Amino acid sequence: VPIEMDVQVVVYDMMGRVVSELTSGLHEPGYYKVKWNASEQSSGIYFVKIIADEYLSTQKLVLVK
Repeated sequence: VPIEMDVQVVVYDMMGRVVSELTSGLHEPGYYKVKWNASEQSSGIYFVKIIADEYLSTQKLVLVK
C-alpha cells in the first residue's frame, strides 16, 4: 500500500457469494500479507477481489484438498 487508503480483500465462490472477507478498512502505507483459512470450504474455483482506492484486481483460485 503506497499511501494510507481503504483496502478490501474478499473471497467469492463460483455463484458470486461472499465466502470470506480477509481484510477491510483503512491501511497505513506498507506491505501486508493475508491468509485465507479454507478449511471449511470444499474443493473448487474461487475468486479473490482486491479493491484499494482506484485499484481493482480479481484473481481466480483453485482450491484442491
